[in-house]
Amino acid sequence: MNDSEIRESFHKKMLRHQHADAETLVLDELGLMHGACRADIAIVNGRLIGYEIKSEKDSLYRLKDQITAYNAIFDGVAIIVTKRHHAAVRLSIPKHWGIILSTKGKRGGINFSVRRKPKKNPHVKPMSVAQLLWRNEAAEILYEIGAPKKLFKLPRRELYRHLSKQLPIEKLKTTVRSYLKKRANWRCRPQPSEGGDLFQPTATS
Repeated sequence: MNDSEIRESFHKKMLRHQHADAETLVLDELGLMHGACRADIAIVNGRLIGYEIKSEKDSLYRLKDQITAYNAIFDGVAIIVTKRHHAAVRLSIPKHWGIILSTKGKRGGINFSVRRKPKKNPHVKPMSVAQLLWRNEAAEILYEIGAPKKLFKLPRRELYRHLSKQLPIEKLKTTVRSYLKKRANWRCRPQPSEGGDLFQPTATS
């Protein structure tokens, strides 16, 4: 089983209700930390949930950095693994991460078994959440809350820093989710990457 096979089956079998919900946005390869990392699947509704996929063809060499990125942003996280990585992943990931085991049946279908449910992530960082916004979105929010005009001439990192300090974390998360769901044009790949961990993310503005 490769990344794309697992992803396609997971969308059809495990996320069908989310896809059918008009208030829920389901995304493949959501960029995190301005391209330093990307979430294989992200669910945006009343919470922000991230899924990382580790297929049989993937290695775990980037998992440590991915844990840091996911923890900084998502309200809940789960990792989808095959038997090859199940034992190693269980020892490596935080206790609040969920674990979903992916196996292939005798007829070739892919099945999913929830081995551990995700718990609330206690490590969300306001700055990292703010960085999910595009620069113009962050500027629009700052304008609405009455930020000084001189702020808008500063580098985007300063916009995110100011925003993360001005809004309480729950308000910030709600606002960011709202902007993610109302975007008309996502700057992302037309199709999910088939490279799994071979994919090298690039920064976007």
